[in-house]
Amino acid sequence: MALHHADVVEIVRLASEAERPSLSDNEPWLFVEETDGLFFGSGSAFNAAGEWVGYGSLSEHDVDLPLAVEAACEWAKRYGVPTIWVFASE
Repeated sequence: MALHHADVVEIVRLASEAERPSLSDNEPWLFVEETDGLFFGSGSAFNAAGEWVGYGSLSEHDVDLPLAVEAACEWAKRYGVPTIWVFASE
């Protein structure tokens, strides 16, 4: 199921055990993955100068799926990541 967040970032929700998408090294990506009841975000993109930037979620966002997705959306919008892949059983 795909949902849109503020018509900018697509959120694709999949089961925790679903296969991760195969993306190229130059393609921006952001995952939110459930592990032991927490929701960890990680991602990769490039800033306006073409330099690599990485995303790692903060522990205060990991405790709740909506918080984790909201924080991920903010980063995705900032760095032009079109899709957030959410792997969770909820």
